[in-house]
Amino acid sequence: MKKFLANIKTQARKNPGRIVFPEAALDDRVLQATEMVLKERTAHLILLGSELEIKKRANKLGIKLTSKKVQIIDPDDSPLTEKYVKEFMKIRKDKGVTEKKAWETIRQINYFGTMMVHVGDADGMVSGTTWSTADTVRPALQIIKTKEKFHKVSGVFFMILEKRLLLFADCAIMIEPNSHDLVDIALDTAQTAADFGLDPKVAMLSFSTNGSANHPLVNKVREAVAMAHDECPCLAIEGEMQVDAALVPSICARKFPNSSLKGDANVLIFPSLEAANCAYKLVERLGGAQTIGPVLQGLKKPINDLSRGCKFEDIANITAITSVQAQGSGKANVCKHCKK
Repeated sequence: MKKFLANIKTQARKNPGRIVFPEAALDDRVLQATEMVLKERTAHLILLGSELEIKKRANKLGIKLTSKKVQIIDPDDSPLTEKYVKEFMKIRKDKGVTEKKAWETIRQINYFGTMMVHVGDADGMVSGTTWSTADTVRPALQIIKTKEKFHKVSGVFFMILEKRLLLFADCAIMIEPNSHDLVDIALDTAQTAADFGLDPKVAMLSFSTNGSANHPLVNKVREAVAMAHDECPCLAIEGEMQVDAALVPSICARKFPNSSLKGDANVLIFPSLEAANCAYKLVERLGGAQTIGPVLQGLKKPINDLSRGCKFEDIANITAITSVQAQGSGKANVCKHCKK
């Protein structure tokens, strides 16, 4: 499964995207990741913040940054800021944003970076070493917006195990998704899997398997499965099921004998953020999985989040993912007949 990450980086090198790192002046891990990305040639990097402060931090780490290697932009001293202020006022005019408020907002590096992606001055952004997920997603929702009206944003983790690759969602955004939300999460995650060369086999998880329990929380998952089948009938998606039935063929045969997944799911859709977030951290910390994410789904352009506990290698890995996303997502349809 380590080949998966190597293949992503090979793909990123074919056409590296211009990826923004807004926290370069705030966290040494970002600069260490910068060095790794430059060596791997998976992206052209734009660092936001004071050039003096960024280079001072880099020098302490023994990292040499030159204008040939990276672009450094200070939102407090850039001609782009005025351009972005005008664009932000246009986007948020219905919200009554004043010019003063727009200047205050765009000078915030997370907003400045998001605006770079929106206007095409960058192809994607990776942030979250110092901010919460909300601080990364809020500017994206206000500026980039979702790919369809009323569509929900979700976060998926690539879980790379020794002999298996799994996608876990939603581990980042929706606290208590309803059945309609679960359909968005499932279809978006299946599409993400397809975009990265996987044949998605989707398990909708619960504490019940194939009708073994009745409860409103179980009914929510059953409804989501039925709706997903209607919307994308060619997608291999099943539930409700417990994790062991989703992943272990012998248990699936016993608990869910008619399952088409046969215990070989590679996309796990959790019924709540609480369950998903706990699960991915358990598999990472106790199961030794290498994790990439959360990769945000549902936005028009790639903006990706980081766990504040991430290592610099994690930042470099998700940067390669973002670079590949910027090359054009949705090339491989998850459903050949309904074109989903």
